Amino acid sequence: MARKRFDLIVFDWDGTLMDSTSTIVRCIQAAAKDLGLPIPDNKAASYVIGLGLQDAMQAALPDLDPKYYPRMVERYRYHYLSKDKGLELFDGVREMLTDLSQQGYFLAVATGKSRVGLNRALDASRLLSLFDATRCADETFSKPHPAMLQELTRELGQDLQRTVMIGDTTHDLQMAINAGAAGIAVHYGAHPSEELKVLNPIFAADSVAQLHAWLGENA
Repeated sequence: MARKRFDLIVFDWDGTLMDSTSTIVRCIQAAAKDLGLPIPDNKAASYVIGLGLQDAMQAALPDLDPKYYPRMVERYRYHYLSKDKGLELFDGVREMLTDLSQQGYFLAVATGKSRVGLNRALDASRLLSLFDATRCADETFSKPHPAMLQELTRELGQDLQRTVMIGDTTHDLQMAINAGAAGIAVHYGAHPSEELKVLNPIFAADSVAQLHAWLGENA
């Protein structure tokens, strides 16, 4: 068997493993509506997915009085927590993660979600046991800062040059670049494929099945 190219595979959560992009967009828009603020269009709301919540609200509505951002976060959480029970993993995610774990890869999550939010999602999806480590935006710097990947590799005793970050946003791929890790794009999430291509991912997958197959042959 050929020697593996990577030892640690890090996944984004929303839009990469969990089919949550449209729900997040609607919740950002609902939060703005609650407060009587300008409602971001779908493109603006989806662009901020993957950032920490406070950063996301500032990017979605950049010209607000700063006092509104904590209120946007609170209203977003209200709407999201009423809907997250209905969210599902993309088809094939559980099988892919199980297979990669059985092959001996270290698996991790780097997400813009809060720790409470990720723990809820891991518990609901019954995936916690498959991940060796996780990092959330409220525990360290938000993407695209390299801290999440740096901390995950330190925690697991891994090398960034043998680490790959998989995500659906430019924030994910830019974080990988900033950390000196490889990046893989998925085209079924929040950011358009042409924006992801600019950041030169080593592979771009149109589906979880395609991602799983590529990792099986090339990782």
